[in-house]
Amino acid sequence: MTDERRRGYHGTGPGAITPDGCAVEMYARLPVNDEPEVIERAVPAGARILELGCGVGRVTHPLLDRGFTVTAVDESAEMLARVRGARTVRSPIERLDLGERFDVVMLASFLVHAGDLAVRRGLLDTCRRHVTADGCVLIQREGEDWWRNIPRERSLGPGALVRIASATPVGDGVNSVHVEYEFPDARWTQTFLARPLTTAAFEQALAESGLAVDRYLTEDRTWVRARPAAD
Repeated sequence: MTDERRRGYHGTGPGAITPDGCAVEMYARLPVNDEPEVIERAVPAGARILELGCGVGRVTHPLLDRGFTVTAVDESAEMLARVRGARTVRSPIERLDLGERFDVVMLASFLVHAGDLAVRRGLLDTCRRHVTADGCVLIQREGEDWWRNIPRERSLGPGALVRIASATPVGDGVNSVHVEYEFPDARWTQTFLARPLTTAAFEQALAESGLAVDRYLTEDRTWVRARPAAD
């Protein structure tokens, strides 16, 4: 399989750059936030998890440490090479069909905000196709006001920061987002397409793929547990 550069997505900086503009070395440096705790509280102990867009395993590894069985999917061979202890599958998420179902399917990293509507539908269809009838889908979405306060930045640790430098409308409700990552010894950038979603639009997108919100898991409503909709 060769990497397919995604139109409107690119990145700069040292090391491998994935088809959607992510720098592998930079992602390997990112800290783990509260994602493992949010996930652990939302799903049964020891659940079988399909993690879509696992990257370097930043969340995969803490989930394994908590006793979950993880199948980690990413379209980048360089990302998957950093994952340890999990079954790995290399594939674009929207084209994945493993022919099996999982207790939990996870779509994090704000991937649901894909600029291309067909890609977004493909991502959610993949979630629905791989979740058991009594299982759940965990989705991480953007805060609804995220693009009203730009530029902004936050710390990634001593001497390191991430800066959302700009979000430029490019038509059809899509923004071209430019992000800068600065570390004491290196600098990376990523540009990608993102489609902001109101709660109503997000829930409609779920419904189109046969999913329905079960519960918003965090106070800011960025983490969501969905379940297969009743037929």
